[in-house]
Amino acid sequence: MKALSKMYVTVRFIKGFTAILVLVALGAVPLSTISPTVVAAATSTGCASVSPGSTTLSLKVNGFTRTVIVHVPKSSTGTTPLALILNLHGSGSTAASQVKFTKMNATANEDDFIVAYPQALIPDGAGFDWNIPGVPLVGGRAVPPKSANDITFLTSLVGIMESKYCVNPKEVYATGFSGGARMTSQLACDDSSLFAAVAPVSGLRRAKPCPTTRAVPVISFHGSADPVDPFNGNGQKYWTYSVSKAAKYWSTQDHCTATSHSSPVNGVKLTTYSNCSDASQVELYEIVGEGHEWPGGPALPSSLTSLLGPQSSLVNANTLIWAFFQAHSLP
Repeated sequence: MKALSKMYVTVRFIKGFTAILVLVALGAVPLSTISPTVVAAATSTGCASVSPGSTTLSLKVNGFTRTVIVHVPKSSTGTTPLALILNLHGSGSTAASQVKFTKMNATANEDDFIVAYPQALIPDGAGFDWNIPGVPLVGGRAVPPKSANDITFLTSLVGIMESKYCVNPKEVYATGFSGGARMTSQLACDDSSLFAAVAPVSGLRRAKPCPTTRAVPVISFHGSADPVDPFNGNGQKYWTYSVSKAAKYWSTQDHCTATSHSSPVNGVKLTTYSNCSDASQVELYEIVGEGHEWPGGPALPSSLTSLLGPQSSLVNANTLIWAFFQAHSLP
């Protein structure tokens, strides 16, 4: 898994089909796992004319067919490298639902970045769950045998995106909700040389082990009234310690100063760890009274809020995430 991820880092600056051939030649990717669609797409350079708007890709990665919705901002000409954000859906959800749930396409249009919504593969009701290494699924279920390695998929996806779209390799980020936030936290641990910063929403964790090669900037959001993943921990088998402790773990991981700075303002408590290694930073927004939602997201029906808890418009996660990402790129 790590070998494949690092191989993409090594060749990610090689554009087009050459990158795929190098991976195949070095044994990182078997030729049989590269679909004709991907090969055809990879023959063009990344910074070529790509039409703005949303496209659904079907990719063969590591023997599994994967779905990814990609949105290119409306002002893109395909000639200027843009930041890329992977936006991961929650457990039991889908890529299409994450598009609506986060409204990040509008933010991408306004601020000029590419956003990709990958989809998990483990069936869960009407949606899917992510395969987070060593972590049980919702309800304590075990990950089914021979499930796809989602770390391999997501790190490989970055290389595919860079070969197909005009992406700035120093500005690749990940965010996600709930189960997608837990997977985002895992990505920060498993490939810190690929993702410049991460933004877990309603699901900040820190994997053990966490073999980062650099301090990863982390911005996170969580409602104090979250009934699904309680702010103070003591939830399901995958959710034991508090969100505050998770932020503290990341401050230790990033070698930040021991003392955090907390600023409670208008129902929002911002905890910041600064003076970290590699100019990193850890920020946690606790939204008082909010449930298991995406802060600033669209209004949800009462049938959902009765299960997920109250919504709040005290902060706009998209705006704060993008500002944080803009302040943190790879060296």
